[in-house]
Amino acid sequence: MFSILTMGILFLSACKKNSLDLVATPPPASGSSGTVSVSPELLKDSSLMYANDVYLWNTQIPSTFNARSYADPAAIMTALQPFSIEPGFSNPVDKWSFAMKKTEWDQVSGGMSTLAGSSNTAGDFGLTVFFKAEGDLRVRLVEPNSPAGQAGIHRGWRITQINGSSNISTSNSSNIVNSVYYSTSTSFVFTTPDGSSVSKTLAAAHYSEKPVYLDTVYNLGAQHVGYLVYNSFLGNTGQMNSELQRVFTKFASQQVTDVVVDLRYNGGGYVSFAEQMANYLAPVSANGGLMMKQVYNNENSSNNTTSYFRKAGSLNLPDIYFIVTNSTASASELLINTLRPYMDVKLIGPTATHGKPVGFFPIPVGDWYVFPVSFRTTNKNGEGNYFNGLPVNAVIADGLDKDWGDTNESCLASAIRNITGGTYGRITAENPAPSAATVAGNDVLDKPFLKVTIGRKP
Repeated sequence: MFSILTMGILFLSACKKNSLDLVATPPPASGSSGTVSVSPELLKDSSLMYANDVYLWNTQIPSTFNARSYADPAAIMTALQPFSIEPGFSNPVDKWSFAMKKTEWDQVSGGMSTLAGSSNTAGDFGLTVFFKAEGDLRVRLVEPNSPAGQAGIHRGWRITQINGSSNISTSNSSNIVNSVYYSTSTSFVFTTPDGSSVSKTLAAAHYSEKPVYLDTVYNLGAQHVGYLVYNSFLGNTGQMNSELQRVFTKFASQQVTDVVVDLRYNGGGYVSFAEQMANYLAPVSANGGLMMKQVYNNENSSNNTTSYFRKAGSLNLPDIYFIVTNSTASASELLINTLRPYMDVKLIGPTATHGKPVGFFPIPVGDWYVFPVSFRTTNKNGEGNYFNGLPVNAVIADGLDKDWGDTNESCLASAIRNITGGTYGRITAENPAPSAATVAGNDVLDKPFLKVTIGRKP
């Protein structure tokens, strides 16, 4: 069964960005489409069959589980989640097993890499949003090559109208999701940092993503602080390698003494990319040391793998700062966890990270892919059950009113303050802790973005 699984893992299609060569192409069925025609009943039975084999908590799936009583593979994957009781946790831990049509996965994996649930083939705006406070909706990030990026929109701009409506409230979050993420055309009115009002109408399109949003060096007396905003561990292998080499060569040439990695909205991606970055960030003393283990259920324990540090670049950092939020998930958390046994890892942000120490592979079933959680990851010390997230060292509000790299942005300012003076600072009146309503609204705005850890082939 597991050999069938590994044969079935797909090349991600090029849509807005090029495909990865991490995983194998599914064998084509008879005919030209490459998709096996499967009856609805067999589709459901096959989804459960794979789960019974590879699901990390497969022994908890009851023998009475009736796959045919569910509408489709997506409903089956969701129905599996309650059967994921982990020692030390009273509630099920799986929030991520899912399924989607192959055509949609190709869009997600090759386009807005973490955006799911859209039948829109036109693309998207390359813009995501969060509430800074009730009624204060901000541009969270902008893909530089996207329609929003080309229109000159920046992180921190306030949105005051969407399609002529001024109903910008957390209670309207679902409508905001539809207008911002799933529409082919939407008009916006923004207020920029200088108080100007700017109107823009965006049309959805395909574009090439840039996982590196910003890399810069701040020279602060004896400290030379390298700052890297890294938004995704999905992308083109060659481009990713080149970008990491460029960034860390730049940091070394400018004699960087401290590094701040901004992962606040990075929902994960490929284990191999997280490993690459870990090799650049790790101290020289970590070279050859155990980086991580990828562990499957007991029936598939022969597929467990162990990877080791292969130090890259010349930086030799004693500590590292990560800016995180609840949106920091999966491969991002894996990166942080692998470094913790080897250096002083410091986390700054409004909350603990998302809490996803597990991963999966896309398994082809007819015209669907199913994603039952199939492995967990642990570091050198065997640490990995952070289902409640990795806690922050300093609770600092997300500075949604500032653009990337602004040294007055609350989280970056806190990291710099600790590097230069030994204190983090605190939540301020300018960036107060979000209310419960704001947190709930942002949960809705973040829900369309998948949290993924795509592991190495066993």
